[in-house]
Amino acid sequence: MVYVTSFKCFRCARKYKPQEIEKLPIPRCRNCGSALDAEYDYRSIQKLILRDDFMRDDPTHWKYWAFMPVKDLSKVVTLGEGGTPLLENKRLGKTGRLLVKYEAANPTGSFKDRGSSLEITKALEHGKRKVALASTGNMGASVAAYAGFAGLECKVFIPDIVGKEKCTQIKAYGAEIVAVEGDYSVAMKQAEEYVVSHSDSFLTGDYPWRSEGTKTVGFEIADQLYWHVPDHVVVPVGNGTLIWSIYEAFRELALVKITERIPRIIGVQVENCAPVVHAWENELGEIIPVQDPKTIATAIACGDPIDGIAALRAIRNSGGEALRVTDGEALSARDKLARNGLFVEPSGAVAYAGVLKKKLSGTVVVIATGHGLKDMYGLE
Repeated sequence: MVYVTSFKCFRCARKYKPQEIEKLPIPRCRNCGSALDAEYDYRSIQKLILRDDFMRDDPTHWKYWAFMPVKDLSKVVTLGEGGTPLLENKRLGKTGRLLVKYEAANPTGSFKDRGSSLEITKALEHGKRKVALASTGNMGASVAAYAGFAGLECKVFIPDIVGKEKCTQIKAYGAEIVAVEGDYSVAMKQAEEYVVSHSDSFLTGDYPWRSEGTKTVGFEIADQLYWHVPDHVVVPVGNGTLIWSIYEAFRELALVKITERIPRIIGVQVENCAPVVHAWENELGEIIPVQDPKTIATAIACGDPIDGIAALRAIRNSGGEALRVTDGEALSARDKLARNGLFVEPSGAVAYAGVLKKKLSGTVVVIATGHGLKDMYGLE
């Protein structure tokens, strides 16, 4: 069964039937061009999942399929993503209980595999033979891997800030790289133009399918805490998709009455690319883009985040906050995690840098998004 009932625009609140969005080459609001949020029949989902076998099954990505807009489970493409460890090392936290959701344990080394699994499944549902996307590295590698596994061609539009390790990983999966002069927003525009002019291609990236697949990070956190909700979840913010997806997961768990509240969601950006933080600090309703951002945290160097408004909503609706850290603080956080057994890339340490900067009480979950071998800046 399919439980998605509609898609709603973040900016203008216009609603669409699922079949309307499924037909679009670029799944965004036709009225204002903004990102879309999926809405579900939560009453039916509640009947499905409030069972002992669901509550007790080990957390894995596709355990939560009812919360994803997938039509045909026989077409699911999976490399065993999800089920990543929630680790506690008391040397990493000063106060309270600090847990690290180690997304580097996913098949291609980042949280992106969750969204890629759903996106490539959707590509097969649509009967496509090719996929295309813009990426700052991790998403490109992830989509390339899942496309290769499914027998699809893959084209990745890459801005000039992406490091050689990530380009090598993308090429290893057999994908074609298109070098782009400019930042992520330029690459995204080129990927969209390509899909519009090539009807046999499916657009992947930070669109509704990826957002809905990424929600399983939040589902797993609650699941691994025996269906208890932490006090804070600290998330790096690039395009804003991850932070919104985690908030949405906890909101949906409350809607189906598995949990009773939503944690405070704290978003962290680097100071040279902090449009969401700027909007939060200045109580803005829109995101003011950062032109051509320069930072060592290349995986989250998204100056015009497609889900920026959603990220703001996640922070505000949860009573959270937005923090900025320096490149140096991100590298220091990376090094401290590594010395305690957890190797992540600089972008993957940004959330932990926020934790070190901000004293948080209670149970704190920090998202470590990508493996250190993906970007070894300053370690060569």
